[in-house]
Amino acid sequence: MTSDIEIGRGKRGRRAYSFDDIAVVPSRRTRDPEEVSVGWQIDAYHFDLPVLAAPMDSVVSPATAVALGRAGGLGVLDLEGLWTRYEDPTALLEEIAGLDAPRATARMQEIYAAPIRPELIRARLQEIRDAGVVVAGALSPQRTQEHWRAVVDAGVDLFLIRGTTVSAEHVSGRAEPLNLKRFIYELDVPVIVGGASTYTAALHLMRTGAAGVLVGFGGGAAHTTRVSLGIHAPMASAVADVAAARRDYLDESGGRYVHVIADGGVGRSGDLVKAVACGADAVMLGAALARATDAPGRGFHWGPEAHHPQLPRGERVEVGTVGTLEQILFGPGHTADGTLNLIGALRRAMATTGYSDLKEFQRIEVVVSPYQPH
Repeated sequence: MTSDIEIGRGKRGRRAYSFDDIAVVPSRRTRDPEEVSVGWQIDAYHFDLPVLAAPMDSVVSPATAVALGRAGGLGVLDLEGLWTRYEDPTALLEEIAGLDAPRATARMQEIYAAPIRPELIRARLQEIRDAGVVVAGALSPQRTQEHWRAVVDAGVDLFLIRGTTVSAEHVSGRAEPLNLKRFIYELDVPVIVGGASTYTAALHLMRTGAAGVLVGFGGGAAHTTRVSLGIHAPMASAVADVAAARRDYLDESGGRYVHVIADGGVGRSGDLVKAVACGADAVMLGAALARATDAPGRGFHWGPEAHHPQLPRGERVEVGTVGTLEQILFGPGHTADGTLNLIGALRRAMATTGYSDLKEFQRIEVVVSPYQPH
């Protein structure tokens, strides 16, 4: 058991690790990368790739959700984003990409002040369904009460309740909070909830009946949560803690497996490898996919925190472009920085260390080996 570190006489803290702090260790065998399986399944839905595209306007449009679905992953549409506020947000996406940095936050607050339109929620989800791929959409906990009926009526396959942090017990004296357990029980589709970053919070979310838990808090490329709220969860420790909650809940529930999805801090292929090694079943990618030439953000990346009307906890960041969505997922890579051929890198890491599927790879040995770039 790791001992706490003394911060000062009146405070102690547990040492936590980011993906940069750890590395995976080869075993006694190797495999052919082509014989490695990177598929996973949640509820009735099987995916060839352990990749979800984050519900952020810079990453997912209806078109990119369809493209990722056809590639074997899952695109999650932000149902509070531009696509459900405007009939055609193309010009606004171009404007956001062209904003001067000092003006970006204020102008985005203005753009996102337009109301969410339930008819657009239905239309966008139907557009994805018509393409024949799995349909997934996300709402924040605050908006779920208001818009969940439109989502279900549209025929969503997987529903995500995604916030900076989501708890099973939200206390409010002003309004009736969302009762997650009752809501998930009454809903007729699998629900993925998060973020969570601790064993206890994740265990409580699992007990609500969630099919999956998103792990992460303030660790993404577009978050400023650490500097604005002082809150941060290093991802290697967070994923490992939530994976432990999954294991204990599996025993507690008599065999119910809740999927763990790393959401944040997975910017390059090595991060994807280490997320699975720490216990993730899949990863949710934001900046990694925002770098696609065909991504809606046009080389920029932002999340809903960047345009919060009272307290922005994120920003629009320039991530640049490195290749098409297909090149980012499958290569060929023409750089050695982990931004291209993410799936090829995962396959090779698993093959090099001797593991044949993701569940096996979750058991790989890891070492604490902080990365010191020169």
